[in-house]
Formats: sequence, structure tokens, C-alpha cells
Amino acid sequence: MRRILLTGKGGQVGWELQRSLAPLGRVVALDSQALNLADADAIRRTVREIAPHIIVNPAAYTAVDKAESEPELAYAVNGTAPGVLAEEAKRCGAFLVHFSTDYVFDGSKAGAYQEGDATNPLSVYGKSKLAGEQAIRAAAAAHLILRTSWVYGMRGRNFLLTMLRLARERSEMNIVADQIGAPTWCRSLAEVTALMLAQLYAPGSSEANRQHLSGTYHLTSSGSVSWHGFATEIIRLAGIAPAPHLQAIPSSDYPTPAVRPKNSVLSNDKLYQAFGLQAGDWLDNLQLCMQEQNKG
Repeated sequence: MRRILLTGKGGQVGWELQRSLAPLGRVVALDSQALNLADADAIRRTVREIAPHIIVNPAAYTAVDKAESEPELAYAVNGTAPGVLAEEAKRCGAFLVHFSTDYVFDGSKAGAYQEGDATNPLSVYGKSKLAGEQAIRAAAAAHLILRTSWVYGMRGRNFLLTMLRLARERSEMNIVADQIGAPTWCRSLAEVTALMLAQLYAPGSSEANRQHLSGTYHLTSSGSVSWHGFATEIIRLAGIAPAPHLQAIPSSDYPTPAVRPKNSVLSNDKLYQAFGLQAGDWLDNLQLCMQEQNKG
């Protein structure tokens, strides 16, 4: 049976991937205690013990603001570890799937970012994620680098859960309105990833085909919205009453240690052209996610 090594099983994306990847093989899912991505030797040892056919790496250092004061740790997990995974994938003939971020761009472009657009990260987090991308490419293993954005779900820490909590505690909230992106449900992200791998390993698919399709893809929901617009829909769909007043503010009124890109919209055209797949509209996906929450 095909062995799939999955990192970060405790995270919101990893939790979903553990389920969506199950039809493709035996998933060996590890959390940060079982595999410390800041330890390159531990990564090499683990990959060699498991000898996977596929490595899927959603694990990351994601504390964007904290990374400004912990650059060494951010670079170890986001920059060095993906390169080590890629080197080990090359060594054992495995295919690597790695998740990256809209934060590799500076947000100054007027339209949606294409995969080949110039990167210019504004934060330590963004720079460390870009370093990881570059390390994977340098290792020359067959791979998918999947850049996504504004990931949310019903687990872990994310904007959706923060808004649901604060909306029940406060009568007024200030929400940034001049940053635009595509909120992406972790479940749709995991499901599309599994479908991509299913195509790459379908009967008759060859190593040459996997090499041909290897590269960087953007994988987000379609459409775009501001954080303020996203929060508005979350509270509406949650049916919170009385609903708090949401005050739209500029980024300058909510200073953070890490600078965020103003435009985080990524084009998914390459993904659709190569695989015929898409992650769905951001609002449709939010409604599905919130239906699950309301049932609970």
C-alpha cells in the first residue's frame, strides 16, 4: 500500500488532510511532538524510517507577528525544514506536497497574483515561507508547492473562530477593511489537494507526468473580500443577536509587528488549466462551514 507521510496532523489543515488523503494510501500522520521540524536530523531520520511514497507538509510556524521576534525558529521550520523534506523526497523517490502563502507577495499588485509574479515578502513569516519554497526547488524533487491564503476552519486558531468568540463578548469591533484576500476553508484546501494527488497517481500516470506537473500552484477559494467583509458574513451566518457593530478601519489604525500585504488575491487559473480543479467560491464555502458549526 502507498505510504503517505503527513506532518502537522494537529493543525486545521493537517486534520482535514488526514481524512481526505486516506483513500490514497496509508497515512502516517505526525504532530509536532512526533516530528520536530526545527530539527533537521529528526526529519531525515523520520523520512528514512517511514520510506514514504508521498510527503505532505502542511506544518508551519504560523505566528506571523511572533515571527518578527523569533526569526531563527520561523526560518528553521518554514525555510530549512521544507528543503530537508525535499532532499529526502528526492533521495527515496517520494513526491512532496508543501503549503505556502500569499505572504510571499507584497500586495502592491492591482490584480490577482500569478504564480510567476515577482515575490517580495514584507514580514519575517513571508520571507521564511519564501525561503522554504526556494529550498524545495533547489532540491529538484518532484513536488507541488501550493500557495493559499486566509485559511480558516472550526479547529485551531483562525479569524473565523476569533470573530465568533469576540462577537459574543463585544458590542462593537474594529475590523481592517483595506486588506483584500480570499478566505479559504481548510476542508476545501485538503480536498483539492487530495484530488490533485489522485490524478498524479491515477492508473496509467507516470513519473514523467508527475515531473511535468511538478511546480508551484495557487490554491485558494475564488472571489475576494476584505477582513471587514469576511467578519460581516461570519456574524450574519452565525445568527448572532444582537450583532455587534463592525467598524471598518484602515490597517494604519491596527498596527501589528508584521506588515501584511494589502492585496492577497491569488489567481487559480494555472491550477484549473493543469488539473481541472477549483476550491469553490469563498462565500459558498463559508456557508458550508458555518452550517456544520450551527448543527454542532
